[in-house]
Amino acid sequence: MSAPARPPEGGAPSLGEDVAQRQEGTPVSAPARPPEGPPRAANHLNEPAWVRALLLAASLGFLALFLLLPLAAVFVEALKKGWELYAEALVEPDALAAIRLTLLIAAISVPLNLLLGVAAAWAITKFQFRGKQVLVTLIDLPFSVSPVVAGLIYVLLFGTHGWLGPFLQANDLKIVYAVPGVVLATLFVTFPFVARELIPLMQAQGSEEEQAALTLGASGWQMFRRVTLPNIKWGLLYGVILCNARAMGEFGAVSVVSGHVRGLTNTIPLHVEILYNEYAYQASFAVASVLALLALVTLILKSVVEWRSAKLVDGQAASEFPGTVPLHLKAAG
Repeated sequence: MSAPARPPEGGAPSLGEDVAQRQEGTPVSAPARPPEGPPRAANHLNEPAWVRALLLAASLGFLALFLLLPLAAVFVEALKKGWELYAEALVEPDALAAIRLTLLIAAISVPLNLLLGVAAAWAITKFQFRGKQVLVTLIDLPFSVSPVVAGLIYVLLFGTHGWLGPFLQANDLKIVYAVPGVVLATLFVTFPFVARELIPLMQAQGSEEEQAALTLGASGWQMFRRVTLPNIKWGLLYGVILCNARAMGEFGAVSVVSGHVRGLTNTIPLHVEILYNEYAYQASFAVASVLALLALVTLILKSVVEWRSAKLVDGQAASEFPGTVPLHLKAAG
């Protein structure tokens, strides 16, 4: 009796072949086990070395030419005439007023947008209601509308000859060409950042954990603080950082509603524009360097949050799939 045909290499034997092999004493090959965890990505693409070098050089050259060089030029021009004139430009009353107002606007708009963004993201991801898509579209509206148009909208509403102008004048209230108008314009252009960071994150999270917490007797606040917030905290912080950066650097909408009142409604970007138009170049670059430093601090915080968030994701993946390579190590390889 001839031996039965062996299965092809790497394949599992059929039932009949398995029985025949056992009867003849032939060792049975175990079926191949599927790999554990997600497939590992290759360390690098199969690109020629010169292609990778060219892409890297082009990226670094672009960053150096359009980002690092202008940023360095700001500090060089600011310190061109020495530290004494640099300090004098920063302690000038109008400059101090612009710095204080910029920080005040950020301190008001960021917490308000934090609350509004969390509320909007919660409503969109946790409830079903008519007009949900309309609400999502309205959240994205500040991204599509020019900041100058946004400023003109507030002038049309709250200006002297606007729709609510007579009522505001009768009650001795002033919004346009005053600090409240600057706050409203900044709120408009910075509103989407927190909500847009949280919506996809909360949609991916789902509601199972929150429903379980409610079933176990947790209150709404306890559920949010102990279940929802730990899952969205890094996305929330990322949105707050972006919101703060835009609030401090906003120019278009604020320029329309502020009235350019020196010492009262000028933020740092507006004060830099005024100094530059008056040919006070050294003073304008000195004040601009403050805004650049604030932007650098924001960028560093943003990078730290991204790194911390990626590390958290890698830790969760490692706990679910032991033996996998973390994302940041793959990128390094």
